[in-house]
Amino acid sequence: MLGDGAATANSQPGHRSAWRSSANQLGRGGVQGPEILPYVRLTSDCLIEGRATYPATMKTILVVDDERNIVELVRLYLEKEGFNVVTASDGEQALTQYERCDPDLVVLDLMLPKMDGFEVCRELRRRGDVPILMLTARSEDVDAIVGLELGADDYVTKPFNPRALVARVKAILRRTDATAKGGRPIQVGELRIDPRRREAAIGGRRLDLRAREFDLLAALARDPGVVLTRDALLEDVWGTDFPGETRTVDVHVAEVRKKLGDDGPQVETVRGIGYRLVPPPRGAALSTPPPDAE
Repeated sequence: MLGDGAATANSQPGHRSAWRSSANQLGRGGVQGPEILPYVRLTSDCLIEGRATYPATMKTILVVDDERNIVELVRLYLEKEGFNVVTASDGEQALTQYERCDPDLVVLDLMLPKMDGFEVCRELRRRGDVPILMLTARSEDVDAIVGLELGADDYVTKPFNPRALVARVKAILRRTDATAKGGRPIQVGELRIDPRRREAAIGGRRLDLRAREFDLLAALARDPGVVLTRDALLEDVWGTDFPGETRTVDVHVAEVRKKLGDDGPQVETVRGIGYRLVPPPRGAALSTPPPDAE
């Protein structure tokens, strides 16, 4: 468990009283008011007279969980960092809030009434490209993999440190906000990556990559044949403040491999170290096209 003395979230029944105590203590004691809540939360469903009312510079996070204590603690930590938070307690309400509020990111629990998190994730992906951070008590890799395959950008398992969750939210938003900061196109054999347009294709086949998958593939493609450690990839793709484990890299690499298929360069595992993108066998290497090729 990640921890630095802060409250941690656990959905198991035996932990709910401790969770409630931590939330109440943080909500009532010591730091309150402007220090904890720098912005006023106008309404719980983000609507006044049918319109979103928050400042344009304020990022809105939709938190979806049926456990109120968890929602309130996550809200507390996110609002402390200057985010506006709207909430939903079941899958159907989550989709309604998404349409009403147009959030910048969704924190989505898997175990929800009416419609589970997998179905909500699938529907959100059908409707748009909002970043999704899965929040679940399930620790099995298969749940994380299914969530990522459905379109989630990352996942956090309970119990979790709320500060770590906020760090992941920031990291995802930082990556999605950096769409215009890329460089010139990268070419590795038939694979072409355009960082500015955030597009990747193999020949005429466009790759349907999520934000983290794109950044991971671009990081490997900048130095084809060079082994990058998991820690280096975590720092490059997820950021220096990312609190997660290197297993996150492995899960995303598996997804990138599926999407590259057999007709593109392959991501090779170097046991005990990390990964490298294997250039085409005929000596073709990464090339940056001349200006007239852009």
